[in-house]
Amino acid sequence: MTHHEPVDCLVVDDEAALSEATVEYFTMLGTSAAWVPDAAGALTFLANHDVGAILLDVNLDDESGFSLCQRLRRETSIPILFISARGGDDDILLGLGVGGDDYIAKPYSLAVLQAKVQAVLRRSGRAPASPPAVAGRDVAHRGEDRFDFAGITVRFDLERAFGPAGALPLTTLEYRLLACLARSPGRVAPKRELFAETWGHTAVTDGTLNVHIRRLRAKLAAAAPGSEAHLKTIWGVGYVLDLADTDRT
Repeated sequence: MTHHEPVDCLVVDDEAALSEATVEYFTMLGTSAAWVPDAAGALTFLANHDVGAILLDVNLDDESGFSLCQRLRRETSIPILFISARGGDDDILLGLGVGGDDYIAKPYSLAVLQAKVQAVLRRSGRAPASPPAVAGRDVAHRGEDRFDFAGITVRFDLERAFGPAGALPLTTLEYRLLACLARSPGRVAPKRELFAETWGHTAVTDGTLNVHIRRLRAKLAAAAPGSEAHLKTIWGVGYVLDLADTDRT
């Protein structure tokens, strides 16, 4: 079998929005990634690429992920990490029993998922020893009552956010949005989760959320220029406080 260009991670999952968000996040952190929606696509991709790790959903349209893992194990030792909404002990034991290296329940944290992929890549000699950092500064610091990034401090205990010149003039809803994202940096927060955490219900329109995000970005930019670039849109999914790259918003 002839392999062509190397790819660090192949996502095999029929959930398009989540898979695209995962690939985008991995790519921003320097982990090359690609996505296919089914087992047939996975086999075709693997026949033409040198893949470092596979993220494999259990429920695929054309074949069970468990079955595909068994087939792959007859030909390759590529690390396979199952990703599934089915998180019972029986499923986990079955996934590991058919050759999976790990089993990660959905909804997953993108930061944790990327760290797990980096770990298996490092063990195979394919990844850098440490994740890339934003040049020129220590971006983030986390404590039980606070979170610091790019000149902004979110004080969970005070329910306020501060910049170099003092408190940010955030509304209650703007603070709740920022705090929700700051509690899980690197994890994409789906819109419905933001609706529930910020407004207390999900009967909120996308337009209302977009307006509040836009105002929050403007206030972050006024307090600490550049900090707003970390609040990123994952189109069709939600938002993430991404501390690894500021090239895209």
